[in-house]
Amino acid sequence: MAWLLERLQQHAACHPDRIALDGADQSLSYAGLVEAVEALAARFVRQHVTCLALQGDNSHAWVVADLAAQRAGCVVVPVPGFFSTGQVGHLYRQAAVDTVYDADRDVLLPCVQTVDGGGAVMPPATSKVTFTSGSTGQPKGVCLTLDHQRRTVMALAERLAPHAGKRHLCVLPFATLLENLAGIYLPLWLGAAVVVRPLAELGFSGSSSVNPFLLFQTLNTVQPESMILVPELLRLLVLMADKGLPVPDSLRYIAVGGGKVDPLLLGRAHRLGLPVYEGYGLSECGSVVALNVPGDNRPGCAGRPLSHVQLSVGGHGEIMINGGVMAGYLGEAPVNGAWATGDLGVLDREGFLRVSGRAKNLLITAYGRNVNPEWLESVFQTSDVLRSVVVFGDGEPALSAVLVAMPGACRSQVAAAVATLNEGLPDYARIANWVLAGQPFSADNGLATANGRPRREAIFQTYQAALSRTGHNQLAYF
Repeated sequence: MAWLLERLQQHAACHPDRIALDGADQSLSYAGLVEAVEALAARFVRQHVTCLALQGDNSHAWVVADLAAQRAGCVVVPVPGFFSTGQVGHLYRQAAVDTVYDADRDVLLPCVQTVDGGGAVMPPATSKVTFTSGSTGQPKGVCLTLDHQRRTVMALAERLAPHAGKRHLCVLPFATLLENLAGIYLPLWLGAAVVVRPLAELGFSGSSSVNPFLLFQTLNTVQPESMILVPELLRLLVLMADKGLPVPDSLRYIAVGGGKVDPLLLGRAHRLGLPVYEGYGLSECGSVVALNVPGDNRPGCAGRPLSHVQLSVGGHGEIMINGGVMAGYLGEAPVNGAWATGDLGVLDREGFLRVSGRAKNLLITAYGRNVNPEWLESVFQTSDVLRSVVVFGDGEPALSAVLVAMPGACRSQVAAAVATLNEGLPDYARIANWVLAGQPFSADNGLATANGRPRREAIFQTYQAALSRTGHNQLAYF
């Protein structure tokens, strides 16, 4: 039997009426959750499901289906709502999906897109395949075992049990592994309530657009004690709190991950009453590798590694992980031994991890200075007039950037913001040349991945001519 279901049964036996899933219209107790999981698992078994694609909005049904797939012993493949039709088809074929469960309609559908002979080779003991939306090419399937997920949740519980509280609001899509493991499995393991709201009620529309007023309204209605944010959501919350919107007194712990966060933004959040703590992880490592917590927090660092991983830094500064790594990618050889993350970082004497960014993105200027663009891009998170910043300059005497302004911000405000932020940077890391993009980076215009991460190469190719023109601070519309 799946490890988490055993824990749910223990909670149901001791506290059958305790709320497990807290919805806007109805809630599900721990006893009710166990009953629903068992019923759907039996349905999966009757339908001979072996590999289940799980799609739909954040809902009780999504959680039940995820747990039921574990109970039935079939592989579950969450389908990100922001994937294109082509990417979803690729997911179906690669994972050899035989059944699709639509959680929004409670419908099981046969999958007709699987290629003859099955999909890519799946490592033994795979229980979940989470697809990453990389910056280039088709998404890759990360294969996780039940034991890997269990050890990740156990290590998170060890670190977070004193701080997480009893009400976790899920802000990220359930198909996001970080929310799936740390936002659903962890609270359920601890016997807490998972607060479930449709993404639209949280202010989300599409893959990378959010109405911060709706998000604040939901926060103050729900009164959560914990939640997980990506850096851009933290930035929006800070901006809105700075404008006087109320921050719920209930909040005890906000984890932020998925990208580098500027320490000044973290400090600003704390002054506004947002208990934010940075972490670091990758889907390939179960979504969380290191994490700060109250009383053991170092802004600018990603925290100490969790107890289930062995983390080291290689000779070229690359972070290496052992003991908490995926079974392998779909269609590739299983992972054995230490796994190279592709991220650069250092471990200080007290065991805190400092992550500087992706090794492949490292810039070396014409003067031989090493600059990680993610560091500079995180510094610009403190600006109230800049929405996105992507830095370039490999082999060039000075750095350049493509900027996206916040709605309503004019070019003179952008210029002032760049000048102010440059003053706090060393001379070799200042933005000397920039262009202002006429529209945000998105999957629709090919300048961002499906989950909103900038496609650096595509952005550079689009704006290269504008960046190379004589003069600075040009406005380019594409």
